[in-house]
Amino acid sequence: MTAGFDPAHPGFGENPWPAYARLRAMPGLPLWQGFRLASRADDVRAIASDRRMVRGTAIFGPAERRRRQVAQNFHDMPFHERFVQTSMLELDGPDHDRLRRAVFPFFTKTRLDSLRPFVTRWVDAALDRLIPQGRFDFIADLAADLPGQVIGHLIGADPALAPQMTQWSEDTVSYFDMSRRTADRKGQAERAVVLFHDALQDLHADRKARPRDDLMTAMIGAEDAGLLTHDELIATVMQILHAGHGSTIDAMGSGLHALLVHPDQMARLRDDPGLMPTAVQEMFRFAPPLIFFHRYAAEDLSICGQDWPKGTAVGLLYASANRDPGAFPDPDRFDVARRPNLHLAFGAGPHVCLGNTLARLNMEILFARLLARAKRIVPAGTAVWKTGLQAHGPLSLPVSVTTH
Repeated sequence: MTAGFDPAHPGFGENPWPAYARLRAMPGLPLWQGFRLASRADDVRAIASDRRMVRGTAIFGPAERRRRQVAQNFHDMPFHERFVQTSMLELDGPDHDRLRRAVFPFFTKTRLDSLRPFVTRWVDAALDRLIPQGRFDFIADLAADLPGQVIGHLIGADPALAPQMTQWSEDTVSYFDMSRRTADRKGQAERAVVLFHDALQDLHADRKARPRDDLMTAMIGAEDAGLLTHDELIATVMQILHAGHGSTIDAMGSGLHALLVHPDQMARLRDDPGLMPTAVQEMFRFAPPLIFFHRYAAEDLSICGQDWPKGTAVGLLYASANRDPGAFPDPDRFDVARRPNLHLAFGAGPHVCLGNTLARLNMEILFARLLARAKRIVPAGTAVWKTGLQAHGPLSLPVSVTTH
């Protein structure tokens, strides 16, 4: 039993760590709302890495899949069902591996390093506007726009469309949060997928006629080679933005918040910019943005010292695993030079985050430029945090900055 574990509580988002510690102290995988919760690092890594533990519902028969879809109110959404509920994230086995192979060349470190000049120019332009103000909301005024602009550039979309694509993505992804799964949100999510689909169809047609060095052009090449269908192409490009924009915003917000409440570590990082890669990894460990991912047992199996029947639902608590004292010395200490740092913020196994290198690149550049240009950064109000298990990060983070 998990009495007292209440992610919907208003204070959970700001300080979930005591609740996770209590879960880690419980034996086995305790039951919570139909899920067996894995909260310790070894358990989370073992389950995430085991191909018998799957994300999709293909292991259930058509009737059971439909029952689950209706029970969660994910039915009567033709475009959402076609492009979101069957995306790469919800597939397993050969189909999942095939789609990852189709886009992986655009997510290698070498390829993504070519984005550094674009990201740096964008960040500097934003700071040119914000720093003279002296006070701004780090989330709304800076972090919220960066990932969508970078992913839009990677896809090949018009920069002016990036904010709209980001909003479509938010409207789509937010419907997965049980607390926001209302009739209004359902219609909003479906409309967002329709509009995103139409925009990507236009981009597809343009790149078909006028190829460029971007992800859409590369995906069209994979489509022409028979590596994926047209619907899979559209769904995969959508998924890249869905998975990459919100989580990176949350990671940026939590990362700056960690620096603000640990000014000694901010000073250390300012004095030694070479620590930025390890600092960003520590930001992801200390407060990962994606805190809960599910898996289903695809067969009767034994894992984490227990036997589980086919269909058992498991919730992987990445945030809890990253504060496990069995995996990290002094895990509640924020250390920008922490090594080794084999955190689980990006998951593990077949579904390990495809865009983790891009997320880290964005954060390394953002914090390097911010610390170089703002010599003093302090809170200018109270941070407002998300609640629930859908995502973790500040909704608002007001700061005051000076250049001396």
